[in-house]
Order: sequence, then C-alpha cells, then structure tokens
Amino acid sequence: MSGGRARDAAVVTGRASGVAADDAGIVVIGGGVAGLAAAHRVTELAAAHGTPLRLTLVEAAVRLGGSIASERVDGFLVEAGADSFLTEKPWALDLCRRIGLEERVIATRDADRRTFIVHDGRLHPLPDGFLLLAPTRLVPLVATPLFTWRGKLRMALDLVLPRRTDGADESLGEFVSRRLGRGALERVAQPLVGGIYTGDPARLSVAATMPRFVEMERRDRSMIVAMRRAARAAATAGSGARWSLFVSFVDGMETLVRAIAQRLPEGAIRVHARVRALAAAAPHGYEVALESGERLHARGVIVATPAYVAADLVRGLDAALAADLEAIPYASSAIVTLGYGRADVPHRLDGFGFVVPAVEGRRLIACSFSSVKYEGRAPAGAALLRVFCGGALATHMMEYTDAELVDAARDELRDLLGIVAAPRLVRVHRHTRAMPQYHVGHLARLDAIDAAVARHLGLALAGNAYRGVGIPDCVHAGELAADCSA
Repeated sequence: MSGGRARDAAVVTGRASGVAADDAGIVVIGGGVAGLAAAHRVTELAAAHGTPLRLTLVEAAVRLGGSIASERVDGFLVEAGADSFLTEKPWALDLCRRIGLEERVIATRDADRRTFIVHDGRLHPLPDGFLLLAPTRLVPLVATPLFTWRGKLRMALDLVLPRRTDGADESLGEFVSRRLGRGALERVAQPLVGGIYTGDPARLSVAATMPRFVEMERRDRSMIVAMRRAARAAATAGSGARWSLFVSFVDGMETLVRAIAQRLPEGAIRVHARVRALAAAAPHGYEVALESGERLHARGVIVATPAYVAADLVRGLDAALAADLEAIPYASSAIVTLGYGRADVPHRLDGFGFVVPAVEGRRLIACSFSSVKYEGRAPAGAALLRVFCGGALATHMMEYTDAELVDAARDELRDLLGIVAAPRLVRVHRHTRAMPQYHVGHLARLDAIDAAVARHLGLALAGNAYRGVGIPDCVHAGELAADCSA
C-alpha cells in the first residue's frame, strides 16, 4: 500500500512548504486519479506557458489514489480497486506516455482472452463474436446454451426492428429488451454492465452509460449490424496495435498514482487535510477552509471528490449546484481477493473470469482470474482470484462482516470452480459509496451542473460522477478541469 511511501512524492501533512496559506494559486481538492491528473495538467500548462505555479492538492485521507492501491505480499500482487484500464479511450495511456510510464505498461495475455457467464450453476463461455450485448456470428449463438431458442429468435428480430426516433432518454434495460429481448438483458447485458457500474440496468441511462449503443441504433438501426461493423473495424485496427483492450502495470495500478505524484511541485501535496467548505473571496477567487482552521486563497479550484462530498463543499457557494450534485446516487461494493495453490483450483481457469447474472440468485457479481489476465500477479504454482460483491442489486451484502464476505466468496467458488481448499492469501477491500449511478435523466442533470459551474469563474469539477467511471474517463475529466481553471 502507498501509505508508507507518501513522502516519496513530497507530501506534507501540515502547511505546504514554500507556499503561503493565503497564496495557493490553484487548489485541487481530492487526491484520486482525477485530482492527480488535474494537478499534473496544471503543472504541464504552467511549464508550457513559462508561468510561475502555486499549486496545492488537498487530500482528506492519509494516502493518495482513492480506491487504487497495490500490495505485493508473498509473491501475490493484490489490487484494492481497479486492476486495469481501457486503451480504447486514449487519455490514460496518453498520460502514461507523457510521464514516462509506457515501458511499465503490460498487456493482457493473449491465450485465454474470454469471459464466462454463469448459467444454471455452471460456467459457459460468452459466445464467440458476442460484443457486449449483441451477437455478430450466427454459429456460436446457435450453439450456446446460455439462451433458449425463443431467446435466440428474439435476438434475430433486431435485424428487422425499426430504430427509435423520439430521442427520449431510456434505461439500459429498456434499450436492450427493446432491441434484443429479455434473454439478452438478463443473461448478458445485465451481468456485463453490472461488472462495470455495479448498477441496475432498469435504472441506468443508456445515453449516459453506453452512448455508443444509442449512436449505433441511430446510424445502423440494427445493433447486430452495428456490432458486426464494429468487430470488423476493431480487427483491422488491432492488426498492428501494440496494446490489448485492457492494460495494467508491471507493479500494479498504484504505479500510476506514484508517478503522477512524483511529478508535482515539491510540497504541493497535502494529505490528511480535509476541506470543510468552499466560498467566494473578494475581490475574486475562492477561499478554501480546512477543518484544521487553515484557509487557502485560490484563483482557481478543482473539486475532484465524489459528488456528494462536492455538494457539501459548494453548498455555501451555490445551493442549487449542491442540490444537483447531491442527487447523483452511488452504489457500494466489496472485493474479496483470494490466493490459492494452483493445484487447489480444479477449474482450468482458461479465461479472464466470469460474470453472474442477477437471475442466478448468487452472492457475487463477478470473479476475475487475475493471475490469468496479467503476468506477475501470483507466484509460480499459484492462482489469484478477485470476487466482487454488493452493488445496486445486492445492497444487503455490504452489511456482511469481512469474515462473512470471505465465507460467501469461498462458498460461491466451491460451487462454481470446485475449490474446497483454504486460500493462502485473503484480502477484503470495501468501496462504500464509490460507484456513481448514471440513472435515467443523468445527462439533463449534468446540463444543470455545467450551467451552475459556469457561473463561477475558476471553478471546475472532476471525477467519475459525471461522464465516465473508468480510469481514462477520470484522467480526461481532471485534465479538462485543469484547462478550465488554470
């Protein structure tokens, strides 16, 4: 974990060295990926323009990175949060190149790049050619036991159904059911989307979570036709691509956190320093009040916290903005990481993991075969598995104790993978109110938030609550906020 290495990044817990409390310049509130990316971008812009920089990044926790933390123990590499990021969205990989991390990036293994779906208590591979929610190849679809014949024929109707033309927001569940039928929703779309958003498709906005699908229907009408085109384009683009769709780092995701922090100005980072409120300051700028009683004055402020935290901070500045931020709901989840001797795992582990449809009634959302996905995640002769629990459809799981979560995870892996042996390694990481839920109407709420923020010169918001929950999205949000505030 990074707590013991905080000072490697010139972190101080009191007054930032060399920066007067009343002359902070730019203040970034929140030291997760979005806040770090924002602070780094501010530093880049100042260097490019040759202007002096007064930067303070304030983080309430004792360490940076938010849910991202990597721990090496007994040869296992344990990730507390995200274990990879998407290369299809370029912003995180671009940042890695700029800060000299590209050589530390690793791709997924090629041999076992497939996902399983739990069906009637057994693991079945997602049919070849099935992209997210729609099939692109006929034979694998016909052969799979994941869907009934009625369900397969219903999917085929997508080829002739008309496109929707009214432009109204609809839920992801409504969209998939309308285009491909209930079977596609329950057996594939819900568990796959659940693995991304830990959310309920019946409430998630398709336009906010999967805007590509809306555009595909608008352009191609049929999702099957659109997915076939996307598959052909991906195959052409991937023929010379260096990276896989998902990548990580040799030493884990915390590599990114440390690398960004080390490139910020000396003394800029303040950990274990909680912000109490944000207010306008005369004649211009902002006053950032810390719980310690210290007050920082800034010409620009980037709030890179969860939306409900941001709401509390800006309430005295703009009550309407606070109300809109507070209205963004969140889900909680937990990750149980288990290390085993490879001989203790009867399953071949010939994939990256499995997802579990809610209709299966099990106590897990998904399981990732970490030591299969990436090199160096487990010692020789061992396997590392990550079990995901909770989310919007299983909120009761967050009432379990850590021991109960471990017992539940082991019970499920006994049923699904045949593992009866005790694990060599056990870690539990809880992520309380960590995943924003982009419900129907989310984009309209963002319009109101954008309009409110625009009324406050030098104020910007960043994080996963707005236009994407992945690491590349957070990097992009932070950098855009820096462009607005610097």
